[in-house]
Amino acid sequence: MDLAVFAGSSNVALAEAIAAAAGISLGQRVLARSPDGELQVELQENVRATDVFLVQPTGPPLDQSLMELFFLADACRRAGANHITALTPYFGYARQDRSTKSRHAIGARLIPDLMRSAGIGRVVAVDLHTASIESAFGIALEHLSSVPRFLGAIGHVNADNVVVAPDLGAFRLAERYASAWGLPLAIVAKVRVSADRVIAQNLIGEVRGRKPIIIDDMIISGATIEAALGKVIDAGAVGEATVIATHGLFAGTAMQRLAALPITRLMVSDSLELLSQGRLPIERVSLAPLLSQTMLRLHSGEPLDDLYGHG
Repeated sequence: MDLAVFAGSSNVALAEAIAAAAGISLGQRVLARSPDGELQVELQENVRATDVFLVQPTGPPLDQSLMELFFLADACRRAGANHITALTPYFGYARQDRSTKSRHAIGARLIPDLMRSAGIGRVVAVDLHTASIESAFGIALEHLSSVPRFLGAIGHVNADNVVVAPDLGAFRLAERYASAWGLPLAIVAKVRVSADRVIAQNLIGEVRGRKPIIIDDMIISGATIEAALGKVIDAGAVGEATVIATHGLFAGTAMQRLAALPITRLMVSDSLELLSQGRLPIERVSLAPLLSQTMLRLHSGEPLDDLYGHG
């Protein structure tokens, strides 16, 4: 069975890197919009009886990214593709895995259902916001870890560092880094007041005299990082912070907010396009080797056990 890789418009550079690492060319397609805004998708290659992988992180603009993914999948299905896998390292709506109030939609359940309707049989994602989302998927989900990629990129850490989980949701991810480095771990308990305002209430762990390494799965508004860093500095941590986040969305005024903080190093993956980094010391860690290896293993039927890392 042949292998083909197509990209939506949300991160073409990542798709090209994945295809190049696999030693193949990116598939040709046309994405266009009619004057009234309707999306039109056309494949320009034969995919009959082919194992197709669609690279489309579902980041902002989320709805546009999702519609492109659905249309690409439908085009592949109608053209006779044997199997369709969505490579969505950043999976939008992952935070909507439960209904916190009555009459709320659960996006994390709805999106996989729509993917299945479009013809997608498997999703590959990296560092989902919560592992509980896996139970919401009605199609196969491969949940990969970016931790080995970041560990390889960050280099040496010092004995006076401390790993900080900026909220309870980031604890398991931060724990993996602390264990790998043999460093102490501190946890900040937060309360979210609004979409872009967070209050850090409690701090568990000793940070005095230590340089914090803040670990999170994503940066959206920057409010969680701001609150956590303020809390550990108030507790005596040294104001020379490193921040590691798998997905960098940097929505709204996030870059300006973070640029005002004592952050000396900020590492994010290339799961999402980064059009500008402002005055932030951003370093990009590529997920292309991880995703390319995953794609080739899925295509050949090899196991992915060593790529999960969420135990």
